[in-house]
Amino acid sequence: MKIATLQFSPHLGAVPQNLSHATALLSPLKPNSIDLLVLPELAFTGYNFPSLASITPYLEPTTAGPTTEWCIATAVRLGCHVIAGYPETHTDPTTEQTTQYNSTVTVSPTGSILANYRKAFLYYTDETWASEGPSGSAANPGTYTDTAVPFFVGTLGALGKVGHGVCMDINPYRFTAPWTDYEFAKTMLAHDVRLVVLSMAWLTHRLPEEIEADPGTPDMETVAYWRHRFLPFLEASMEREILVVFANRCGVEGNVVGVAHVENGVQVEEGDRVCYAGSSCVMKFQQGGVRMFERGEGVGILGKGEEGVLVVDTEKTAKYALQSGPV
Repeated sequence: MKIATLQFSPHLGAVPQNLSHATALLSPLKPNSIDLLVLPELAFTGYNFPSLASITPYLEPTTAGPTTEWCIATAVRLGCHVIAGYPETHTDPTTEQTTQYNSTVTVSPTGSILANYRKAFLYYTDETWASEGPSGSAANPGTYTDTAVPFFVGTLGALGKVGHGVCMDINPYRFTAPWTDYEFAKTMLAHDVRLVVLSMAWLTHRLPEEIEADPGTPDMETVAYWRHRFLPFLEASMEREILVVFANRCGVEGNVVGVAHVENGVQVEEGDRVCYAGSSCVMKFQQGGVRMFERGEGVGILGKGEEGVLVVDTEKTAKYALQSGPV
């Protein structure tokens, strides 16, 4: 299987520009050259919205907004499955109650909608506007039980059984659950998932100046953290190989607390700013360790500030061992 991740730096609220930029970054890909394309969390709206009011102009109806339209067009053009994050607004036809979710849509190579997943474990930024996904934990808001299955596990066309989550899903629930609960990883193992896909907007503690000085080098502290959140996979990988796709975004992003202005047709936000870790990659858990695929002459992992497409062929040998580091 050939898996691609698109890592880029969307501008907050600049949806048309972000759509065009993503399309341009994908231009080197030829039709039918990949099987799966994964984009980050809230791929085209940006992530750092501080309130429901600030994100409301960019909410998209369930699998019916600009993100889904782009995914359908791209999936058909490239002949591959596409997964991308978007801010969903859903109105229950029975109660007429409207609820917002941090969601992803999955589209088949023929343009059919295969899945709409709603993030289960919310980061504090999400909690300002989104509700937990309706399965599992959301049946009892504010509570997580290990008998619930709040994350996506299902068959996605020719991809077969896939486990899917969004960013914070791999962390302990609300950072209050025990670190060793490993809710997401253990759910994937319980359902014998061999392909796990994550759309992310994962932050880094590094300063923007550090990213700008060396954008092509991955943030290995972040990569080590991701690896550690799948520690249960290490023992399980003695009997089964498991692929985990980390599709993160990069760049520095403000929010709309302050007064925004426009530069060269792109909205520039003033207020709190956050920096994203980039470092998108595909890990292969096998024989009690983690290995990485190759990219050209080196390791298949994008830099912390690098925009571009990473393509890995999972049929090839994962050549590079990923060593454990401090968490």
